[in-house]
Amino acid sequence: MTGVRRRPHVVVIHRWRARYAHYERYLDHTAHAVSYITTEVGAEAVPEGAVEIAVVAATDDLAHVRKQLDALATRHGAPRSVVALKEDDLLVAAQLAMEWNCRARRPQELLPMRDKLLMARAVSGAGLAAPAFATAPDRRAVRAFAERHGWPVVLKPRTGSSSEGVVRIDDAAGLNQAFEASAAEELLVQAYNPHPVHHVDGVFDGRDLGPWRVSRYLNTCLGFRSGDSLGSVEVDRPEVRAAIGDFTRRVLRALTDRPTAFHLEVFVESREDSSVRCSFLEIGARVGGSEIPFLWREVHGYDLMEAAFRIALGQPPQPYEPPGPPAAGPEIGGWLLVPAPAARPCLIQEVTPMTGREPGPYAEALLRPGEILPAADAYYEHVGGRFRFRGATSAGVEAAVVATARDFRVRGIPCGSTP
Repeated sequence: MTGVRRRPHVVVIHRWRARYAHYERYLDHTAHAVSYITTEVGAEAVPEGAVEIAVVAATDDLAHVRKQLDALATRHGAPRSVVALKEDDLLVAAQLAMEWNCRARRPQELLPMRDKLLMARAVSGAGLAAPAFATAPDRRAVRAFAERHGWPVVLKPRTGSSSEGVVRIDDAAGLNQAFEASAAEELLVQAYNPHPVHHVDGVFDGRDLGPWRVSRYLNTCLGFRSGDSLGSVEVDRPEVRAAIGDFTRRVLRALTDRPTAFHLEVFVESREDSSVRCSFLEIGARVGGSEIPFLWREVHGYDLMEAAFRIALGQPPQPYEPPGPPAAGPEIGGWLLVPAPAARPCLIQEVTPMTGREPGPYAEALLRPGEILPAADAYYEHVGGRFRFRGATSAGVEAAVVATARDFRVRGIPCGSTP
């Protein structure tokens, strides 16, 4: 008597509560045994067809995730693939895939798009503009760097995300506080660049760009950490898009010859002669966070998360078919994040819905009064308010983002506080 043939086992490392990724659309959960290693918060978004859910405190804790994966493998078979889509989990998934001999990108392939020192070396080594940089083992090294390149400087963890641990240091007096805040991290110091930051999101096929869009930040990711709203508007100026597109292509070719979804951040200087100069900031081999996956599905008709998932399985990304008639031109998208109203976890007491206003968002993600905003690791997900915008021009979308940021109200108190 022959035994029952096991379905191919695929392990997904997942941490979002919201539907950033539609896993059940990307992989048949009937033909495959799809198990999930997730957090308590992320478990709410696991598809019903999952063969098993294993909960860990943190999905970037390699030892604990490995232990859960080993247990899943005893029950469902050796994994054929180990997939993660969140930036902080990519190296964990790559390491475990290598240990189980899965077809996947190896950690050393991902590091040049995860370690900010390695990416800066590769990009500058290819002759592309980037701020001066150096390792920052101690205060003396940072002070010496600033003496060469001037204050302010930016100190950041080499493998951080969402601007966590990033500090702008304006003078020597700020060094002590900066190092105390990042004492356990390997650090990088960079010269400060004052020009606006743009982000580029899309898919690279190993040689050229597939679908991609360029957007300009309204405020900064670092400012969001200190309480500012953070917005973004896609760029409709052809000359800016062309210059940034060429720079993006050259950056990716300097870093990899493999297909990847990407989120690139660049400084952009618009000169008096109408030329555009780009300078590298950083890049990730993953889909951009915040509202980017939703905007791409809803406005541009393409699922970047599906492309990243397919690449992780060793498959080519799905083809891109632009929505609407070509003569109409691409619709412009934008998004806005409003920070948490109190230290997380916090109890939401009051919130102002903004959809239906003119100008305003077409979609929003808000908690209701009485709900808890958790202190979960997906930093740009668990905020005071998330909004998405669409329109015919960058100027129109920006006006809606600015109006929403001005008029939105959210109030809350830390959990355990007395109302």
